[in-house]
Amino acid sequence: MAKRKSKAPSHLREATQQWFLAVLDDFELESYHVKLLTLASEAWDRAEEAREAIQQHGITYIDRFGSPKARPEVAIERDARIAFARLLRDLALDVDAPSGGESRPPAITPNASRRR
Repeated sequence: MAKRKSKAPSHLREATQQWFLAVLDDFELESYHVKLLTLASEAWDRAEEAREAIQQHGITYIDRFGSPKARPEVAIERDARIAFARLLRDLALDVDAPSGGESRPPAITPNASRRR
């Protein structure tokens, strides 16, 4: 196996660092791809942080008027997951997300027999 040229960014979570390095080992990436991979890794970690906060604090809070409101972490998680998915698409890699998080549901594919 060829020696790895890059290291995983130290600010990433351990599981995400391992995923980052596995992608580097499995694919030949240009320098701009490594930047996109870094952004995808950061987005994944951000989504996980938000998910953990939601798990700890709940999905809503009661505002000063007594009305339930979505916690800011809900939008953070959603936006980070969208960013992660888009960055993976831009990288055109067929890889799984880093471990350590919730499993995602299977992709929804159109039923060809129902099309007319």
